[in-house]
Amino acid sequence: MMLANACELYRDAGFIGQPAAAVTSLAFVIAGLAVVARRPHGAPTVTYGLLVIAVGAGSLVAHGPNPPWQAYAHDIPIATLLAYIAVDAASDRFGRRLSPVWWLAVPVMMIPAVAAGPTASTIVQAILAAVAVGLGLERARVRPQLRRTTVVAALLLVSGALLGTIGDRTSICRPGSILQGHALWHILAAAGLWRLAPTIGSTADTVAARRSQAGSNGDFRRPTT
Repeated sequence: MMLANACELYRDAGFIGQPAAAVTSLAFVIAGLAVVARRPHGAPTVTYGLLVIAVGAGSLVAHGPNPPWQAYAHDIPIATLLAYIAVDAASDRFGRRLSPVWWLAVPVMMIPAVAAGPTASTIVQAILAAVAVGLGLERARVRPQLRRTTVVAALLLVSGALLGTIGDRTSICRPGSILQGHALWHILAAAGLWRLAPTIGSTADTVAARRSQAGSNGDFRRPTT
């Protein structure tokens, strides 16, 4: 059989039902661990990294053993991560640290959405993704220092989503193949989330502090006249 929204054939025998998707789920875990290990901005980045790890763990559950509760393990971490990204960007953009309730409420809200079925859950995730991307790009618009990082991350995420959709939902789909669009989506999305990490927790003050530190270390180049 095939899981919802994934082309790869699910193999009933063994722990890893969809080998390509299951193995590439670990890309999120690796990306999250790399973010946590770096911790450039303290607690916000650590929280972000742990959420990325949770996305990988949930994806592994869904594409691996695929228990009856796999949809909750898969969808809730993704929605929570998107909400966290959106709240972090909004806090910076509007100069006011928003309460964690704004993103902590999302896991609770996702429970009935997941219970309603994959269509409802996908719609909620799509809305959250649009909000997160929109706020991230708006933050980059007013923070030129974050612009390149944000755009590269967005391109990786959008490219992965596009290639994953084409590979999973068009005639290109080959259920028995090792090369899977969904697996490629995992890799590109993990890379995009890793690339986005330096923007998490950024504010006008932290950006100014990093520029000041770079200048004191001789790394900040003044324009020549």
